[in-house]
Amino acid sequence: MSRRYDRGIHIAARMLRAAAIGCLASVTIGAARGADIPAPSPDKLERITEFFNNEVNSGRLPGAVVLIQQHRKPVYLKAFGYRDVTTKSPMRPDTLFALHSMSKPITNTAAMMLVDEGRLSPQDPLSKYIPAFADVKVGIEPPNDNEVSDLKLVPPIRPITVEDLMRHTSGITYEYIGANWIQRLYHEGHLFDGKFDNKAFVARLAKLPLSRQPGTLWRYGHSTDVLGRVIEVITGKTLYQFEKERIFDPMQLKDTKFVLDPETERTRLAEPLPSDTILIEGERDRRAHPEWESGGGGLVSTVTDYARFAQMLLNGGELGGKRYLSPAAFKDMTTDHIGPGSGVGRDYWYFPGDGFGYGYGIAVRTDPGIAKPPPPGSIGELKWDSGSGTYFGVDPKLDMIYILLEQTQTERQRITPAFRKLVYDAFAAD
Repeated sequence: MSRRYDRGIHIAARMLRAAAIGCLASVTIGAARGADIPAPSPDKLERITEFFNNEVNSGRLPGAVVLIQQHRKPVYLKAFGYRDVTTKSPMRPDTLFALHSMSKPITNTAAMMLVDEGRLSPQDPLSKYIPAFADVKVGIEPPNDNEVSDLKLVPPIRPITVEDLMRHTSGITYEYIGANWIQRLYHEGHLFDGKFDNKAFVARLAKLPLSRQPGTLWRYGHSTDVLGRVIEVITGKTLYQFEKERIFDPMQLKDTKFVLDPETERTRLAEPLPSDTILIEGERDRRAHPEWESGGGGLVSTVTDYARFAQMLLNGGELGGKRYLSPAAFKDMTTDHIGPGSGVGRDYWYFPGDGFGYGYGIAVRTDPGIAKPPPPGSIGELKWDSGSGTYFGVDPKLDMIYILLEQTQTERQRITPAFRKLVYDAFAAD
């Protein structure tokens, strides 16, 4: 590591520390701040370094940035490998990453701000803001799965609500999730053809059938993109304009946006390995549609920016003396809404995972889970990740946030659970 590169890391650490010190501590979520909270072991933190050095040196990962922050101060911040292996540009703490689905917690935060103001309710029917969804139908899986000509369409048992968008129970899916018939219809819907903004994209979605009855199954999909359009309808602003005004600028998230300047910012963007074709194709689609401000997956950010957003969640909706979510709105957002008694089912595509329920745009740990031994972590922990391997967690019990930024679709399912375990091992007693 060069002296200049090492100095850059220390500068970033000081920036994070200075920003964190400016945050007023909050006990809104009941996190103790006493001396009984364990600090991480330096020797065990070194295992994180060894792990990612090995991933980069073996050629499985181009690079990554890792941050662990406790009591509003960074206890671990390192950059590994390259942001672009083709140019050998080194990874740095100020590297920009496509967040993909880690955009979802931010969009839901924006929506909950409108709930706080009385301009939106989770119980509102979606058709109140987007009338085309008043006529949506639900597809009943055809007998032979592939024959969409045999598909039967029935009315929904109840309207899609805003809450369905927030908790992924709308029946709206992704084009790569679900039975063959719904994937086929989504591909035939030409959702990504030509130029389109949020209004046009959601209009295309409204013409497709729902994969399930609203409120009956947790199904990952474009629900948060539709929520972004609802925000636009209510505010009369683009999603970026509203989020910049209400979240990015006040929180000082100077590098969080949908579109990068090709001359001054694009060179700071982390790139996948050339062999990671699925992610490369997905990134190509995202970058080819700068007019589409995808609330579900379109944001780009840095570890410094996302740490401030995560710290706001750890503080119960407050950062730097400014309250972004009322205690009631924060509690609603971070409470499990799909657990026992909700009527919401789970299947193979349930991404929050063992021991986790789901609030509004974020997973919340509700129990140890069924695995033996149980997955690491704390009851009440918040988390989310993405298809590009970005991952973050907020742990009130440890007064800690942790963030992994990387760009890998091929290795993420192996790396992210290993990373999570290494983080919690560092805080565990011997």
